Amino acid sequence: MIKEFDLIRAQARLHHAYLLGLQLMVSVNKEPSLIEKWMFRLFRRQHEEKFLSSFEKLGLNELPDAVACAQYHVLSNSLGGVGVEYMAETKQKAWVRFRYPRWMYYGPAICGLPKEVGHGFLKGWYAHNGVSLQNPNLGFVCVSEDMTGEFGFCGYFQEYDRELSEGERLCFAKDEVPPQFVQADQPMAPDAKWNEERKVKANRNYSVEFVRNALIALADVVGKDEAQKLGSRAAKLIGLQYFQETRAMIGTEDGDLQSAAQYLCLMFRGMGDDVEIASTQDSHKIQLIHSGLRIVRDLEDANRDIVLNCWRQLWFGALSSYREIKYLRLERQTNELHWTISQIANH
Repeated sequence: MIKEFDLIRAQARLHHAYLLGLQLMVSVNKEPSLIEKWMFRLFRRQHEEKFLSSFEKLGLNELPDAVACAQYHVLSNSLGGVGVEYMAETKQKAWVRFRYPRWMYYGPAICGLPKEVGHGFLKGWYAHNGVSLQNPNLGFVCVSEDMTGEFGFCGYFQEYDRELSEGERLCFAKDEVPPQFVQADQPMAPDAKWNEERKVKANRNYSVEFVRNALIALADVVGKDEAQKLGSRAAKLIGLQYFQETRAMIGTEDGDLQSAAQYLCLMFRGMGDDVEIASTQDSHKIQLIHSGLRIVRDLEDANRDIVLNCWRQLWFGALSSYREIKYLRLERQTNELHWTISQIANH
């Protein structure tokens, strides 16, 4: 029996893999300085969309800013399936330490990314917390990084007794070590708001939103055409690579056209989208009408095109991974996608 949570988990897994694949694709095709700019734009965009809006949801408004920021990163990341720990020294100094495996660089991917990736997200997100909270005295101190071969990403939020300049909002202190971890001190999301269903959906949304913003930020840095070239190739490869895993997660077969249609229908349902099979007289093809489109929901037209042009390649790749290769054609309508699955190329 198909479980709705399995569909959602399959989409979380696929989009997480796509984010990792996209980072690797860009890393082997572009110079490290450009990747740092990309990561900066990605995490600044994520920060501006999510940071302040999540504070009240997570029950952090009444805490001192340094403590609230550290606890925010534990709670928000844990809801997305990311392990982070919190240690407070004082009300003005609170630590975060990411545990492994790192979600953002899962598996061997951590060996294929330059250190500039970390610099970009530190500047894009962590250095901007004080600005967002309108606290000019709040900064972040990094004591250890990922790709540099230290003990992993770790640092602390510090509220100083003076206003910080832009260049002081992020600094490095590699001779410091975090305080002892205390399990009882770890923050917990309010149970009434964060039941199991919401956590599963949050995990999917976390991956999906990172993919959307990563593609948009990449276009800002390398231009639309190059972003679509790299983003589409990465998507096609991830679709090929993860078809068998996601197929097994949702319980479909590596079989005929009907099994391919079922795979797409269930995966799109895992996004929370609507999909139906259209009637056709041709036994060599199946047509799907797909609406809702979480992947581009609320995006401006230009960003919508960039994301959708890349994202569709996940499904072209997945259907190419069948033992009997399936071919996929897409026609875009105003608020719908019309997919045609066939056993014959260009049918």
